[in-house]
Order: sequence, then C-alpha cells, then structure tokens
Amino acid sequence: MSKTIITAALTGAVTPAGYNIPETPEKIAEDAYACWKAGAAIVHLHMRDEQGLGTMDAARFKKTIELIRAYEDCDVVIVAGCGIHNCGGEDSRHDGIHTFYVGKHSHVKYTEKHYGDGDGTGGRIMNPQTVVYLDEGASIQMETTQIRGIDSTKRETKIVCGKDAEAVVTERLMTHGDQVAESDMEISLDGDGARGRVISRSVAKGTSRQVFYPKMVGNAACFGHVQCDSIIMDDAHIESIPAIVANSTEAQLIHEAAIGKIAGEQLIKLMTLGLTEKEAEEQIVKGFLK
Repeated sequence: MSKTIITAALTGAVTPAGYNIPETPEKIAEDAYACWKAGAAIVHLHMRDEQGLGTMDAARFKKTIELIRAYEDCDVVIVAGCGIHNCGGEDSRHDGIHTFYVGKHSHVKYTEKHYGDGDGTGGRIMNPQTVVYLDEGASIQMETTQIRGIDSTKRETKIVCGKDAEAVVTERLMTHGDQVAESDMEISLDGDGARGRVISRSVAKGTSRQVFYPKMVGNAACFGHVQCDSIIMDDAHIESIPAIVANSTEAQLIHEAAIGKIAGEQLIKLMTLGLTEKEAEEQIVKGFLK
C-alpha cells in the first residue's frame, strides 16, 4: 500500500486578510500542531504582519518555528538548501547559522544541500553552523550534502543529547580542483541511554584538501559510533581525525576511519561491462556517496 503525505498550508502567501486563517505566530504554531495530530506530515509556512498582510519578517518565522518545536511528541521535517552562483570577480559567501531545540520525544529530520556554480573568478564560500539540543527521548536525523562547486567551506556542528536522545549525522562531500573543505563536529552524549552516530563519506579529486574532526563525547551510560570513509584521487589530500572521549565508565564509544583509492578490480569489473575507465570511476563514486 502506497503512503500518502499530507501537507498543511495554513496561511498562504496571498490569501486576503480577514479570512479564517491563522495570522499570529502563536496561532500558526497552534494550528500546525493540530494539523500534525490530525495526520499531516508537513506544514508549509507563510507569515503575516500586524495588519494581516504577507511578510518575510525573519523574526516572525523564527518565533513561529520555535513555538512549533516547543510542542512535545512532534515530528518535524526540515529541508534547507543554498546555492551560490558567482559570475563575477568578487567572493560570494554564505554563512548559515541554525539552532534547533527539540523537545521531549520529538523527532526532527534535517536535510541540508549546498551547491556552487558560475564562471566567475571570485570564490564560492560557505560556512554553515548547526547547533542542536535534544531533550529526553528526542532525536535528530541530519543529512548534509555538498557534491560540487563550493571552493571553500568550514562546517561546524554541535549536538547535545539528553536522556534517551539519539543523534544520527550523515555527511556526504566531494571536492575537486583546488577546493578546501573542513568539518568540525562534536556530539555530546550527556544523558543515560543517549546514542550518537556519525557516518561521513567523502571523495577528494584534483589537488583539493579535506579535513574532518568528528568528536564523540560520552558523559553518561551511552553509546556512540563514528565512521569516516574517504576515497582519494589524483593529487588530493585528506585528513580524518576522529576522537572519542569518555567521562563515564558506562560510556561505550567506537571510531573507525579509512582512506583509500578506488580498487583496481572494481574498475576492471565495470570496464568489462562496456564502461570506459572514466565512466567506471563516476559510477563507483556515485554509489559510494549515495
């Protein structure tokens, strides 16, 4: 049986004022929670000002989202993406700063995708920062993808897990040319029963450079696992420096890291099926990052 995903568009961008629609952050949050309890999976948000007219006021969006997240036992799906198209000579830069407070027994799936393009000589720079606080029994599934076009990036991620909370972070990255990427991540398992997992997969081509600093800190009876796998090609450089820190005798922490080239037998197998060496490499990289 196929699944049906219901999206609740509560306010609308152009619905005339005076209709029976929620307009304040408090009312929008209340109706969003009611729609979720009734079976909706996604809420599509627009904001209204004091006169009931459409607005892009960031403060009202922020307040509304915070009110929605304050409810317990919620499921929230967030998709964020940013693309930089630079066709000039100056650097283009985007610094995304995100903070999530996930209440008791609530669950968040956060997907973030970054992409760069343009034929300009200026740099395409992205430095995202994400901070997550998980209350008792809460969870977050965080997926970050940066496959091409970003010349320089420094990603900072911090997650604090309370009792029985769970954080799963999946990171996918590919660099080429002379691009530079750094990921600095820390998951702090503060409550009994807390769980953390990091899955990092990357491919470095050309003369690009990648540095990974995943850190798992166990402060209670908890379980944490860090896994970093990378494919290195051409004249690229990769550093993977996972760390596990136990501040409790009941903490169970594991880390794994592997860096290597594409195996020759994999290339040969695909080439016997009619692919060129380049096509075979592309298929292997695509499957690795999937």
